[in-house]
Amino acid sequence: MSEYSKYKRKTELLVPAGDLSVLRTAVVYGADAVYIGGEAFGLRAKAKNFTLDEMEEGLKFAHERGVKVYVTANIFAHDYDLDAAEKYFEELRDLSPERPDALIISDPGMFQLAKSVWEDAELHISTQANNTNYMTYLFWWNQGAKRVVSARELSLSELKDIRAHIPDEMEIESFIHGAMCISYSGRCLLSNYFTGRDANRGACTHPCRWKYAVMEETRPGEYLPLEENERGTFIFNSKDLCMIEHIPELMDAGIDSFKIEGRMKTALYAATVARTYRKAIDDYIEAPEKYRKNMEWYKAEIGKCTYRKFSTGFYFGKPDENSQIYDESTYVSEAVYLGTIEAVDEKSGLSCFEQKNKFSVGDMIQIMKPDGRDISVRVEKMYDEDMNAIDNCPHPKKRIWIQLTEMPEVYDILRV
Repeated sequence: MSEYSKYKRKTELLVPAGDLSVLRTAVVYGADAVYIGGEAFGLRAKAKNFTLDEMEEGLKFAHERGVKVYVTANIFAHDYDLDAAEKYFEELRDLSPERPDALIISDPGMFQLAKSVWEDAELHISTQANNTNYMTYLFWWNQGAKRVVSARELSLSELKDIRAHIPDEMEIESFIHGAMCISYSGRCLLSNYFTGRDANRGACTHPCRWKYAVMEETRPGEYLPLEENERGTFIFNSKDLCMIEHIPELMDAGIDSFKIEGRMKTALYAATVARTYRKAIDDYIEAPEKYRKNMEWYKAEIGKCTYRKFSTGFYFGKPDENSQIYDESTYVSEAVYLGTIEAVDEKSGLSCFEQKNKFSVGDMIQIMKPDGRDISVRVEKMYDEDMNAIDNCPHPKKRIWIQLTEMPEVYDILRV
């Protein structure tokens, strides 16, 4: 029996979804819960986000499969936001027949407003609220919050200490994978200063990823590069977080929900992280030796996501100079997303999907399945939306019908 049995807590895998198609993918590929944003009051204004109709559709899809849906409303509100926020909470409360399972909030005023509008709503406190000690957790518990999302700056030992000081039924949620912010739990002013777009109101332009130089006061316009190599130095560009090798330590700390960052990422990203962490968690619960045996597969799969190299963040102490990337700001990706199967026609042997990247008849590609299998296939035929035969698909977002050497299923992902 796994050491997991002594914790007596079910570990939730929480996956981001920026739109309805990604939500479906996250659900099918192993998420226990997904978090989404509406069209206002979330911290990912550049994500596509969900209309109320799409939210209803997503809630129905997830709940039919036993998966929870949390909705973010985690901006720091101004007075002029409050009337619209009240109406928004009323709309979420009145969704039918399915409601969100929880609201994710950081602003105390928004918290009070949500409670007054929707009395029995489950409320989670966003990492944006800087939750760094057990007294903060207890404060929010006494206000009626069910869960607090830990600040990224906490170590595993600190999280273990928080668990020891809070009620057993209170939940801890912590980020275990994805982008790290240069500023303290996301409280950043760079975007506002440079572009007038407020990171704390959902419009961050990510200036921490930009290339910088210095200028001496008496030499205006003369820029001196900060060079590690010929590309320059990206002094604020942190590595991404990846804890796939540390599932036992995360469980031992008493974390209830393992959170993946990335509401602006693709369905391939959602599928890859969901499927990989799902298998890692389940393998460890079944038998620690099985988890250790499969480690190379987990790491290889996670490498097929887009990422900026990996670190363990603050979990094992404060990051040092090795947690930054100094020579580039681009993502690494070892797989290319071609599309997600939306329909299959058994009679003709054709499958339909919205194409994301170019590929051609005769190419070898891969079918990625929710159960962990990856099947190499050859593209035999390809047709456009009007069923005209084509040799390749150079223009993204076109609907394509294809015939492969093995028939895929709906929700299978094609990648190369």
